[in-house]
Amino acid sequence: MHDRVIGDLGSALTRRVRGLLFVLLSCIVATVDAAAPLSSTARAEIEGLMSRLEASGCEFDRNGTWYTATQAVAHLQRKAKYLEDRGMVGSAEEFIELAASGSSVTGRPYLVKCGGGSPVKSGEWLLLQLRGMRAGGRPSGQP
Repeated sequence: MHDRVIGDLGSALTRRVRGLLFVLLSCIVATVDAAAPLSSTARAEIEGLMSRLEASGCEFDRNGTWYTATQAVAHLQRKAKYLEDRGMVGSAEEFIELAASGSSVTGRPYLVKCGGGSPVKSGEWLLLQLRGMRAGGRPSGQP
């Protein structure tokens, strides 16, 4: 009887360990899948957004300091590389949300100001540019 109880406990434990191993392996596979390289389409769109920002001549506010569009592009490219190297970005929208909308340190939103216009949140400005790119349109300043 004692051996039977121990055998039943062993079987239950084995099933539980197998279940946990399955969950663990599933998480590993999901993580590896999430770290897939950025698609050529997403990369081209992100590069297109950076080109539009640089060509815009707009100013870019980061944590209370205004930078040139060229300086902003350099900063955003570093953030994009960080996210891409870790498989954390898969689309232009994710890039905008995770890297180009605000400071990951302070949480403050980034702003874009073109000409004499009022500053707008960079995420809004970049999404407008992305929609224009996808529609085959020319770059636009303010949303």
